[in-house]
Amino acid sequence: MQEHITILHTNDLHSHLERWPKIRRYLLQKQTNLRQNGVAVFTFDIGDFIDRAHPLTEATMGQANTALMNQVHYDAATIGNNEILGLAHEDMNHLHDAAEFPVLLGDITDMQTGELPKWAVRSVILTTPKGTRVGVLGMTAPFILTLPLLGWMPEKLDQAMTQALAELAGKTDFNVLLSHLGLPTDHYLAERFPDLQVIIGAHTHHHLPHGEKRGSALLAAAGKYGEHIGRIDLEITDGTLTKMQATTVDTDALPAEIADTVEIEGYRKSGREQLDKEVVAVLPTAYSTNKHADNRLIDLGLAALERRTRTTIAMLSTGMFLGDLPTGRVTKDVLHEILPHAVHPMRTTLQGVDLWRLVHEVAKSRAYMKSSQIRGMGFRGGSWGEIIWDGITLADNGDVYVHDELIDFEEPYTIGSLDHYYFLPFFPTIEIAGDNKMSYRTVFREDFADYLHEKFFD
Repeated sequence: MQEHITILHTNDLHSHLERWPKIRRYLLQKQTNLRQNGVAVFTFDIGDFIDRAHPLTEATMGQANTALMNQVHYDAATIGNNEILGLAHEDMNHLHDAAEFPVLLGDITDMQTGELPKWAVRSVILTTPKGTRVGVLGMTAPFILTLPLLGWMPEKLDQAMTQALAELAGKTDFNVLLSHLGLPTDHYLAERFPDLQVIIGAHTHHHLPHGEKRGSALLAAAGKYGEHIGRIDLEITDGTLTKMQATTVDTDALPAEIADTVEIEGYRKSGREQLDKEVVAVLPTAYSTNKHADNRLIDLGLAALERRTRTTIAMLSTGMFLGDLPTGRVTKDVLHEILPHAVHPMRTTLQGVDLWRLVHEVAKSRAYMKSSQIRGMGFRGGSWGEIIWDGITLADNGDVYVHDELIDFEEPYTIGSLDHYYFLPFFPTIEIAGDNKMSYRTVFREDFADYLHEKFFD
């Protein structure tokens, strides 16, 4: 008996909903056409479908994204770091309340229960009309440094994969991994676990337009931001995989329809309208991103960081703010527009000698980073800007002063900053010498909103 199976897949959309109408239309049309021709079709998403940089995602904590996913009848999905690290624990627990597809996740447990998250299953077995049994597993990037801060514990990957495959042993004809682990890890898994015949990848935003054979597995991936849609064509003969081919489709090259623009604008408008209903503060004067202005926005940001981290010293980059704050009503929509980032507060303790070195690292990098384009690690802006300190002064002769007193090399100092600076390679002192306490209960935008509310709300 011979059977043809097609897998359609998406990954790392990151709420780039400007491509969603084309993606949805393509997936639904292909599902219909292929089934009419006797081909079994499965559709999967490999995580990072959401990004709180989009106002609709922010306003609904991703639940609007889940509703969009339901439109294309996904057979299963896994999650990415943008879901599980971008949402508070309780919001993550409700992200998929209305999902009409199983969420697969075999390498993360809920620290409150010690079990898989209540919204996830380790694997599913999907059966084609001709009886071929397809095991489908899901895994996501195991960030041991940050996931526990939100109440999630990553499992050792080899152990989690061994357990998941053991549960499927003897029950499937072949297995598909939905991998939000990154291409290097996919390479490792393909060589380490021969029971994985297809690995669909994500996380590192890699695009494999013709797939890649590694070990006995076919690797596939469709890049990022919905720029491509993936397709895998399989031929099964008497229950055995005999042919595998991966391709991708350029989404932007697909035909557009007049209604697409209205729909895309509607997503943004709906999100902004919801956020605009929530007033955070009423400012008596405008605040500017210009560091030479009388009322500097960066000073409010530094004060907000100090309030959140309980410090009297803070560092903050000017590029975090994408616009000014006007006089009067400030809503969550206004703050989302100028602070769309997924960055979190961090409290760092350094010995005086190490703080001295950090201040000089910042000074040394200033000219280079001022116009640098930073991508990823939670930053959703353009140019980096430059670090502004509160409580720190660097003299022309190289001396460092803390609140106008010469730094004491033997004393510890605590600084309010952002986890973003830990992950960047430009300030190694933070990672190497710092005692760093990150908090993932909030993003900086929320901390800034709390500060404005306390200071400027009647």
